[in-house]
Amino acid sequence: MVTFVLQNAKFLIAGMLLTLNSSFGQTFFISIFAAQIMADFALTDGEWGLLYTIGTTASAIVMFWAGALTDFFRARTLAWFVMPGLAGACFAMAQNTSAIGLVAVVFFLRVLGQGMIFQLATVSMARWFASRRGAALSISGMGFWLGQAILPPLFAFLLLRADWQTLWLVAACIVLVSFPVVLWLLKLERTPQSLAQETQSVGMEGRHWTRNDVLRSRFFWMLVPLLIGLPAWGTALLFQQVHIAEVKGWLLVDYLALIPMMTVVAVAVTLGTGAAVDRFGSGLLLQLFPMSWIAGFVLLSFASTLSAAALAFAVFGIATGMQATLITAFWAEYFGTRHLGSIKAASASMMVLGSAIGPGVSGLLIDLGFTFPDQMLGVALWFAVSMAFVVFAVRSANRALPAKVNIERP
Repeated sequence: MVTFVLQNAKFLIAGMLLTLNSSFGQTFFISIFAAQIMADFALTDGEWGLLYTIGTTASAIVMFWAGALTDFFRARTLAWFVMPGLAGACFAMAQNTSAIGLVAVVFFLRVLGQGMIFQLATVSMARWFASRRGAALSISGMGFWLGQAILPPLFAFLLLRADWQTLWLVAACIVLVSFPVVLWLLKLERTPQSLAQETQSVGMEGRHWTRNDVLRSRFFWMLVPLLIGLPAWGTALLFQQVHIAEVKGWLLVDYLALIPMMTVVAVAVTLGTGAAVDRFGSGLLLQLFPMSWIAGFVLLSFASTLSAAALAFAVFGIATGMQATLITAFWAEYFGTRHLGSIKAASASMMVLGSAIGPGVSGLLIDLGFTFPDQMLGVALWFAVSMAFVVFAVRSANRALPAKVNIERP
């Protein structure tokens, strides 16, 4: 592992910087400012959730097509548009003065931050490192976990000393400082086309699936409930963190302090998942990992103390740690790498759509009198049903995998 990291350090660090900067388009960062945004724009939980849902849904639609650009352009080329654009979206959040403007700002934060910048990192890792795909994805994903661990408590602390608009200017500056570093690290990047020809990795039936092939397959649609549920309820968990702290009677700063614990667990699990994917394949792990989401939501629903909540967040760390590496590796293993950008764009648009649904639905239910902790048992049931679909689909699909990656046999 040490030799692998040293030999590929520039590419891996570039991936880490990209996933770190994706933080500014992720719900765990945007939701830090929920109380201030709702107060300044006179919004209820449901109204803020609706605005967030509209902006995120629009970004999901655009992401379906924009994500496919990673099949045709180098990550370094796309970074010229994505990173300055993300910095501009952060600046726009600081300057915006209307509720309608929030929709546009959320759209750009989500499509560039949660969507494209993360797409650049994960598709590049999956393509560049065929035999060590899991390891590369897990290492590059450390940037995301670093952002999730440091940014929420740091910016919650800074909110006590500065207005929220100023902090969005700080976010814009961080992206702009990272931009030239990423360009330098990717100076010797190879093109997706030439790299794909050198290190092709086929999927089921010994071929490279196109996006149209994937969208016509029953296999893909059986995975959709999980693909939507992961971001929908994972996003809602972070989006409603101010609400959860209020309902449980905890100080927001104390509650946010649990996120680094989740991140520490997630980092360890991410590295372990990368090694497990390389050794056992992604199919077996995909069947098992919804169990951690089920356990996490059940535990947090009943938690009455921060200690109990800490246990729930540790379990969420297992869930998110596995997800960070697993999903992209799964697409590459089962559908091949030649059209990975297009396929992952379709998957990402589904997941971004899910991240739009979660805040909107949970906010509406809160307005109707159902607290988010009350909703968590229903969320756990969603994951249980999704898991059943995944187990059936993957075990059926394993028969079509090339023998060298057909790890789990029915």
